[in-house]
Amino acid sequence: MDIRKIAVGPDYKSGAMHYIVGQSVLGNTAVIHLIKYVESEDAFKIWIESKDKKEVILWKSFLNMPVSVEYNINF
Repeated sequence: MDIRKIAVGPDYKSGAMHYIVGQSVLGNTAVIHLIKYVESEDAFKIWIESKDKKEVILWKSFLNMPVSVEYNINF
């Protein structure tokens, strides 16, 4: 399933960082391209794409942290 959003941190409403596919990051120079759970590493990883669409790179990796996941639902 495609992950649409993750919240990383112990308190979803007030203490977690929220990351959403398509969200602008790094001073509006990039957008979140993909959020994926990598089972072999037991980690959630976030890839970003530069606004000029030339490059997709790994930006963040979360291991051993509380994570709430929201999936894309397509009816």
